[in-house]
Amino acid sequence: MPQDWEVLRQRVHDFAIERDWEQFHTPKNLAMALTGEVGELVTELQWKTDREITEALQSGELRNRIKQEAADVLIYLLRLADVCGFDLLGAAKEKIELNSRRYPVHLAKGNARKYDEFQGDSWQ
Repeated sequence: MPQDWEVLRQRVHDFAIERDWEQFHTPKNLAMALTGEVGELVTELQWKTDREITEALQSGELRNRIKQEAADVLIYLLRLADVCGFDLLGAAKEKIELNSRRYPVHLAKGNARKYDEFQGDSWQ
């Protein structure tokens, strides 16, 4: 894990341990908390048009709220990976590699079909 990621993982780990929160940080509880934080992130954008979001991001206020919620999501996700015993950054790299095989550019470019919808298309 690159140094910055490891430093952050350790800081989040220590933060929980110092507060005796590891008793609450089960995979289920962390996944549920993560879902709540994603919901808070979505709430910042809900009911706004793309144009309203673009304009609000320029003012900085919305950007700061999104930044805070995205940080919460990252922290819970990093903690979940730590508790489950896997390297989150490594898992993301593995997933990108898998997705690059599932979504070859010549089939996936410019469309939103799921990889299993490419069956029967030319894979060459």
